[in-house]
Amino acid sequence: MSALLTAIERFYDAVPRWRADAEDHGPLTLFVRRGDGWPYYARPALGHAGAASVEDVAAVRTRQRQLSIPEAFEWVLETTPGLDATAEAAGLHVRRCPLLVLCGEPRQTPLPEDVSLSIITAQDPDLAEVQAVAHVAFGALDTAVGSAGPAEREAAAAALPAGQAAAWHASLIEGTLVHAAARGREGALAGPLCTGCYQHVQDVAEIVGVGTLPAARGRGLAAAVTALLARHALDAGIRTVFLSAQNDRVARVYERVGFRRVATACIAEPPVQAERGNVLET
Repeated sequence: MSALLTAIERFYDAVPRWRADAEDHGPLTLFVRRGDGWPYYARPALGHAGAASVEDVAAVRTRQRQLSIPEAFEWVLETTPGLDATAEAAGLHVRRCPLLVLCGEPRQTPLPEDVSLSIITAQDPDLAEVQAVAHVAFGALDTAVGSAGPAEREAAAAALPAGQAAAWHASLIEGTLVHAAARGREGALAGPLCTGCYQHVQDVAEIVGVGTLPAARGRGLAAAVTALLARHALDAGIRTVFLSAQNDRVARVYERVGFRRVATACIAEPPVQAERGNVLET
């Protein structure tokens, strides 16, 4: 395994431990979130020498059902080869997504004149709307331009669970997550339109949750938010900035920012769960 993939593997094991309990299931570790927020997943146990079996995967899925959390597994194919075949044999659908690492300086993409770009602070007055962008974007079934826009964002903001909003606000204060947003200045597309963030451990950062309101897609906002986050991470002393793209088309957006493909990120879920889909980037 390369030094780069070793560093990413350690990162993947460390990040969930901030807000999750780690359950030992032999060759697999199940992260169980404490409190509100996006649920975590199971992944290969760091440093475990043996391969996971179909029975190992089935046992973790049983535990996930007991906890009423999604039956989800994540790993890097090149780091844990063969787990994709095991997961499929256990009845899961495996998505293989490009994993990309920033090479050199991020290339900022042009923004529409009516859009501003900034790092989010805990004092910003529209935190609920910023957080709600992800809910609307992730609820779309594809990456195409759509009708969901500010009205749907406002409805999602009003429905945010109090605990989830509080945990998100705490991450801003603590600096465990760094968020950025593209905002429309006026008109029908005013307010937060695209958001994303990065999480970091020591000198490694992963950009995650880049999502654009369907009505604002196709304007280069996701690339601009990604470039800003990458620049911020480098300025903070981060040496390795990486991300996973939903598919090859989305990966090309990140390649224009300065990322290049180095590996394959795998996500395994039951077929019905996988069909629901989430849009993380557009």
